[in-house]
Amino acid sequence: MANIQQERRAARVRRALRKVANGRPRLSVYRSSEHIYAQVIDDAEGRTLAAASTLEKDLRGSLKTGADKAAAEAVGKLVAERAKAAGVTQVIFDRGGYLFHGRVKALADGAREGGLDF
Repeated sequence: MANIQQERRAARVRRALRKVANGRPRLSVYRSSEHIYAQVIDDAEGRTLAAASTLEKDLRGSLKTGADKAAAEAVGKLVAERAKAAGVTQVIFDRGGYLFHGRVKALADGAREGGLDF
């Protein structure tokens, strides 16, 4: 039951984002209990432009754990750096049904510090 509710919340957020996206790519967040993942997705072409997660080797060595705010902020900075390398500076933030606080907010703050505009 909880998984269905999560999917409904995520779909509701994405439905609202489609109305205001104006062709901008979407910065999508997935949060598990141990890791956090971020992707910059071009919905018009249906492809991922940039991605980052706490599973990557260069982040794993420098982070204490993959499930804290510092790790989320580092992932945000890394995905912003990769998105800028792909030519993306403006995105729309897709929190994926999660509340905008804690690790999700830390990832968003890291992405903004990295140079993404949303």
